[in-house]
Amino acid sequence: MDPRTSAQDIMRCDLCETAVVQMHCDTCLVNLCKACVGEHMISDQSKKHEIVPFKLRKSTPLYPICKLHHNQQCTMYCNQCDITVCTKCIASDQHLSHKFSEILQIVERKKHKIIEEQTELKETIFPTFQDIASDIQNRMSQLEKEYGDLSTAITKHGEDWHREIDKLVKKRTAEVDEMKNTQIQTLQKHLDEINKTISDIKDEINSVDMALDTNDLSMLFSVTSDVNIYRTLPQKLAPSLPKFIAEKIQGEKLDKLFGTLISGSLTSDKHGYSMKTTQKSPEAGCSPPVKHLLDKPETVTTIDTGHRRLSNVVCLSDEEIWTIGDDSTMELFSINQGSQLKSIKTKSGNIPIDIAVTKSGDLVYTDYNYRTVNIVKSEKVEEVIRLQNWKPRNVCSTSSGDLLITLESDDEKQSKVVRYSGFTEKHIIQFDDQGRPLYSAGRYSRCITENRNLDICVSDNGTKAVVVVNQAGKLRFRYTGHTPSPKNQPFNPRGITTDSQSHILTADVKNHCVHMLDKDGQFLRYIDCGQSGPWGLCIDTNDYLFVVQLINIQVKKVKYLC
Repeated sequence: MDPRTSAQDIMRCDLCETAVVQMHCDTCLVNLCKACVGEHMISDQSKKHEIVPFKLRKSTPLYPICKLHHNQQCTMYCNQCDITVCTKCIASDQHLSHKFSEILQIVERKKHKIIEEQTELKETIFPTFQDIASDIQNRMSQLEKEYGDLSTAITKHGEDWHREIDKLVKKRTAEVDEMKNTQIQTLQKHLDEINKTISDIKDEINSVDMALDTNDLSMLFSVTSDVNIYRTLPQKLAPSLPKFIAEKIQGEKLDKLFGTLISGSLTSDKHGYSMKTTQKSPEAGCSPPVKHLLDKPETVTTIDTGHRRLSNVVCLSDEEIWTIGDDSTMELFSINQGSQLKSIKTKSGNIPIDIAVTKSGDLVYTDYNYRTVNIVKSEKVEEVIRLQNWKPRNVCSTSSGDLLITLESDDEKQSKVVRYSGFTEKHIIQFDDQGRPLYSAGRYSRCITENRNLDICVSDNGTKAVVVVNQAGKLRFRYTGHTPSPKNQPFNPRGITTDSQSHILTADVKNHCVHMLDKDGQFLRYIDCGQSGPWGLCIDTNDYLFVVQLINIQVKKVKYLC
């Protein structure tokens, strides 16, 4: 085994390459044995060789050489000029009255900063970029699948068209055969009648010929030929062929009839990613301060909206709220002043079913009849999701920036919750572990929100229950009301929201109150501030509850925590 190349051999002197390393030159970064130290020292006398024991290698600072004074080491640092300097520099007029620091002190501070940045790079930035790369890769894989599904759907649609065209071809050719048979049968009947007349004429001719050829006068007198009946010729039947008027195949028209492909896009959001942390959920991070229930909730302010009917409210900030009613306008109000600040109309002119505000402060609304989800940016409405065979109803924006939307099928036999990430379908929640539907079918409101512990909470008016699933879509619990109820009416949930304490609050329109639950579905209390038909709910960052009153078109701001 070659001692110089063996991986298990101890380190050898860089000069003689045989003796064991004992010393180290911090100036030249050379490993030496004791016998070779002298030879190394005289090999280059222009340098000041710093010889240290091997264990202390790289312990001697190598000061930078001054750019102005040859062979002078910079051992100090000029704070005003922000440069390293040597003793000759300090004595010069250039740095007169300047303050200096020992370079090693500056180095220590710089090392500390570098270590901090290195730690950030290793523990935060690098893992974040790895997650982003993984996220993009997952999105690419998802796109491959979804584009494949789209191509399959188009191909299937084409096959359906082929089947329908084959049916039409068979139908038209059958109609041609039927027309042909009808005309042939009519002509055949006419031909049979003419052939019978021809036979009768032949018999008449034969009878006359026989009478003329005989000398029997009685036979001659018995001939009663009446040529007149044969002088009237039969009518002439002239069949006309049916015509097939083919529709001209127009590529543009056919393209529209076949179906429209709405192009996708790549949206850019500079706030779309956030630095990786060890926090797993809002509850797992810095917990909010514990708040206690007020003995009696109190109304802080009441806002008159002017809507004919009021259905929902969402906070843009602690000073502003968006509202919707039974027309095509979405109105922004100042909470403190109670005045309208802005009014936005839907793109289609339809009534918006529900509204939400994204993390970036943009308004999102659902258009049930147009099967679209739209976003309002700089007062311009943009369609971001268009559905097929499903209609969007309620929507909420999550802590991660995703959208959760409740959908119902066109035939009103199914409903589901879909998570959209960047307006791309990410996760579907529809059935429990036994394959049973989680939500009601039909035209019912299914208001939705995300709790602080990332549970997905739906107030299902069809089943008269609050249905709560975890982030993965697994059923956690159903809440079907509490007795006794304030008005002794069955539980009739509408709007739903959550606060910083992970409480779940849902409006009960028949009992004119709000039910307050803990995160596990246990009833805590009724909130009753004289609301009339509470419908939509939302909560601001200070845990003030905003309650929409359907009939008297007011929004109440309620304090219930302290």
